Amino acid sequence: MGDKGSGLIGAETMNNKIQKITPNLWFNTEAEEAAKFYTSIFKNSEISHIIRYGKERHEISGKSEGSVMTVEFRLEGQKFVL
Repeated sequence: MGDKGSGLIGAETMNNKIQKITPNLWFNTEAEEAAKFYTSIFKNSEISHIIRYGKERHEISGKSEGSVMTVEFRLEGQKFVL
């Protein structure tokens, strides 16, 4: 999302202010469930991206192939990563 008035191209904004910090929360196995919960209780919220472990990463990390690596979501315009 860009703010056309600021001259910044591709800058993420929250209430017309640039978001300088993206909070990151850690969940070993339940990040997707947590993001679904958070987005269910806050208005104007969405899950933006879910990145899952693929075959190559699974072999390195030991996590199950297809399990969630990270979830990016927004609550009232504020970006979060789990």
